[in-house]
Amino acid sequence: MSRLRGKKAEDLACYHLQQQGLTLVARNYYCRYGELDLIMMDADILVFVEVRLRGRSRYGSALESIDTHKRRKLIFTANHYLQKKQSLPVTRFDVVTLDSDNSLEWLTDAFSAD
Repeated sequence: MSRLRGKKAEDLACYHLQQQGLTLVARNYYCRYGELDLIMMDADILVFVEVRLRGRSRYGSALESIDTHKRRKLIFTANHYLQKKQSLPVTRFDVVTLDSDNSLEWLTDAFSAD
């Protein structure tokens, strides 16, 4: 997937979530563990959003591409981000998927850090 297509997917996801009332906090947060695509606030909940785009479904859906290893990287990266906070907010991990038919799906609380 090209960077441009990935950025467009993140733009679409961000716009969709903002239309649902979430507020953007940060984009593309990088550390040695990985990257968080979007960090948003949903009322008083800090939301780490993974955006997945799949051009073809022959290797599975966008959601199926978030395996145990990817979830672990996201959790470590989120913990790294949280270390900079004075107090720990309530958090959750959401996933926005865009599949080959251009359908967007928002999965709230898609997985936990436990």
